[in-house]
Amino acid sequence: MKARFYKKYNDEIIPALHQEFNENKMLTPKLDKIVISVGTGFAMKDSKLIQNIQDTISLLAGQKAIVIKSKKSIAGFKVREDMPVGVKVTLRAAKMYEFFDKLICVALPRVKDFAGLGANGFDGKGNYNFGLKEQLMFPEINYDDIIQTHGMNISISTTTDDDKKAYRLLELFGLPFTKGNN
Repeated sequence: MKARFYKKYNDEIIPALHQEFNENKMLTPKLDKIVISVGTGFAMKDSKLIQNIQDTISLLAGQKAIVIKSKKSIAGFKVREDMPVGVKVTLRAAKMYEFFDKLICVALPRVKDFAGLGANGFDGKGNYNFGLKEQLMFPEINYDDIIQTHGMNISISTTTDDDKKAYRLLELFGLPFTKGNN
């Protein structure tokens, strides 16, 4: 069965974008991938905490997250080569649409005093980045299983190079931007 947002993209968003931008249907922007990442600088020496973060992100994404290790030593940051410095997972296809649906419809509405996401997260190449302060807004997360709350960065990559088209695509999906943007 196809993800609900994939069906919405094909049935509603493609015709709307095609009519709005009046271009070839093959050039219609679409989601390429979503990357969820957590910097674990605060937990470099605690393997239990790194494993807990990896399990949490894997649970959110529906696929196994990987631990990112440092490539070289940096004395100023007290980092040695091959120390764990982050956890990330890249979602594509059906899992990407399922996570995006869960993020928009379930997780973001549960954020306390949420007023929307700012439009300043676009990078000039049609990709959007934003951060979340904690992982507890997702319903899969059991508060008792968490050793320490942590934030995460979510990067949404699209197939367009134009920020206005990417903004419109995400807006049609229902990503809640703050009023007065773009």
